[in-house]
Amino acid sequence: MEYKELAMALAIGLGAIGPWIGVGMIGKWALEAIGRNPNAAWKIQSGAILYIAFAEAIAIYALVIAFIIGFAM
Repeated sequence: MEYKELAMALAIGLGAIGPWIGVGMIGKWALEAIGRNPNAAWKIQSGAILYIAFAEAIAIYALVIAFIIGFAM
């Protein structure tokens, strides 16, 4: 295995850990908040979806970095 392949695997592997944890924490926070105040569920849900999209963008950036490593080097 070349170092380039190892670097690509590490970039996407380590870059996906943060969003994975972040999405789980956002979901937990949203469910707890909806449980405390069901009348505000639509506000909480829309905010949670926005935050999840931001967290997933980090994983996409990691994927782009992995592709740059793979094709540029």
